[in-house]
Amino acid sequence: MAPALLTAAALLVYPLLVPDFWVVSVGAYSIVLGIIALSLTFLAAYGGMISLAQLSTAGVAGYLLAILSAHSANGGIAAAPWPLAVAAGLGAGTLAGLLIGVVAVRSQGIYMLMSTLAIAMILFYFAQQNTDLLHGFDGFRGVAVPAVAGMPLRDPLPFYYLCLASGAALYALTRYIVRTPFGLVLQGIRDDTRRMSSLGYRVGLHQIAAFGVAGFIAAVGGVLSLWYHGGISPGSIGMTATVGILIAAVIGGLGDPRGAFIGALAFVLLQNFSVDLVGSDRFNTLIGSVFLIIVMASPDGLTGLWHRMRRDRGRTPASGSMTQRL
Repeated sequence: MAPALLTAAALLVYPLLVPDFWVVSVGAYSIVLGIIALSLTFLAAYGGMISLAQLSTAGVAGYLLAILSAHSANGGIAAAPWPLAVAAGLGAGTLAGLLIGVVAVRSQGIYMLMSTLAIAMILFYFAQQNTDLLHGFDGFRGVAVPAVAGMPLRDPLPFYYLCLASGAALYALTRYIVRTPFGLVLQGIRDDTRRMSSLGYRVGLHQIAAFGVAGFIAAVGGVLSLWYHGGISPGSIGMTATVGILIAAVIGGLGDPRGAFIGALAFVLLQNFSVDLVGSDRFNTLIGSVFLIIVMASPDGLTGLWHRMRRDRGRTPASGSMTQRL
């Protein structure tokens, strides 16, 4: 309990002690990427399913919100009030997750991975080639970020705390869901699909519902990502960005929801400061090297490494006292 309280206090105080760059470009953006990575981690950790379409799901929410919002292409005239536009974006992302699940759960393992990758590429090329509604390669620019009670959410402190509250709520939601009957059945399906099916559970429906939950989580990340960048384009949901989400989730650890945020923070720090380390042209080489080192040292990521260090440290005193007794 004490480490959790200290972490929460540090996250709350953090933006009051650092410059705006660290508040938004490091702190808030890490949480945004962590939310999208959390949707992937939820499927992997509790459903045993790896999806490469989570960023695309976030993109569906972001694109719909951009269409309904005021932006540079429509002269700053919103098509709907921002609360309704946000609700529509979240609903669209959740629906996209369910539809992706309908296709993805027909296969397993590497075949599910490839099917979700194919869906992600279909959505990417659709966004790139649709010039009438989605503005093609350019996408949307100058998307307005709303203000609440006269306080612009795009300002550093409000935006950071909005991201922090969203990330904390989604993390709590994830931890709650996995303890419900639905979450327990989902974990049972992950461990032994045939046994759960023989017990009468609708395996496919539970897996599709899990994709729907992951779609909602990713949709929240898509909304925040749109507001962070002030726009969205096909490059936002392209292959490079998709792999980045996977790398962040794996670095943090696919077996623990906290790993999504830890991995996202590591990814953002490398992304921002790789220029000082190896130059901008070698970022992919650097992130690939870090990825390999972490996976080789700890297949379950940084969270797995931390858990093993705590277990080893906990066993050391016991071993010493046993030696003294002998």
